[in-house]
Amino acid sequence: MSLIAIFTAPKPFTNPHVAVIQRNAIQSWLHLPDVEIFLIGEESGLARVAKEFGVKHLPNVMRNTNGTPLIRSMFDLVRRISKSPLLGIVNTDILLMPDLVTAVRQVAAQRERFVLLGRRWDLDMKEPFDFSGDWESRLQARASKHGRLHKPAGSDYFVFPRFCYSEVPDFAIGRAGWDNWMIYKARKEKWPLIDTTDSVMIIHQNHDYSHLPGGQPHYTLPETDENIRLAGGTTVIRYSILDATAKLVNGKIRPPSLTWGRLLRIIERWMRAVFGLVLPENTLEAVVRPRRWYKRAKRFLRK
Repeated sequence: MSLIAIFTAPKPFTNPHVAVIQRNAIQSWLHLPDVEIFLIGEESGLARVAKEFGVKHLPNVMRNTNGTPLIRSMFDLVRRISKSPLLGIVNTDILLMPDLVTAVRQVAAQRERFVLLGRRWDLDMKEPFDFSGDWESRLQARASKHGRLHKPAGSDYFVFPRFCYSEVPDFAIGRAGWDNWMIYKARKEKWPLIDTTDSVMIIHQNHDYSHLPGGQPHYTLPETDENIRLAGGTTVIRYSILDATAKLVNGKIRPPSLTWGRLLRIIERWMRAVFGLVLPENTLEAVVRPRRWYKRAKRFLRK
């Protein structure tokens, strides 16, 4: 029995660039110790890739009316088949390295219930990656030199004990909102929500949205609106990595650093809890840090 069951719902392998980055991601997972991998869905090329890499393929996932796999069904399928004590849902464009498994083992030795997440590094990756030799050091060096640490919005992986998230709404995978709900749910259930950014480097391979209708970003699609509704509205989708309750540093679980972003989130949650007041996004930042907010607004307007 493996320690972690990693599962994902890949996009079709018909787009050459999407195929490259998804194959890169899956191969990086195959180099992790003590994991089993599940590819979920019936997208074009998926069965062939699962067979090629010798990983488990689960085709019979429930879908919405647009044919998008539902996260609740993904969770149910993996729980039914895997005996692993920990589950990890990961986007199929994410490169993982063994430091993730090290972090999971360190946290599991200190906590019974937990949810692991962390910020990603964005990196252009156009070609198949060479996983021979000391591939981890090469990949880390490339990301450090050419990549960029993503802001604490959007989460590309969650690792947690299998008894967490026993009930999940019918979110559409690959659309906004469901990851915010995962963070909100952990806070609501008082599960330690541990930011592993200081200990784990995960790498997001940049891509466009040509695989989606009209080539538009997923957050503009009606499926995202439905995800937001299922999550509980715009208040819930404000939850992000800034809402983590702890961080992992040198193998130890510690309180999170009090950055400006985290302080603003604490104030925002307090105002909502005490006064029932929900401010428009970035309002507090505009008041506390007006110069930064003004510069961001100017960049947005130029775009």
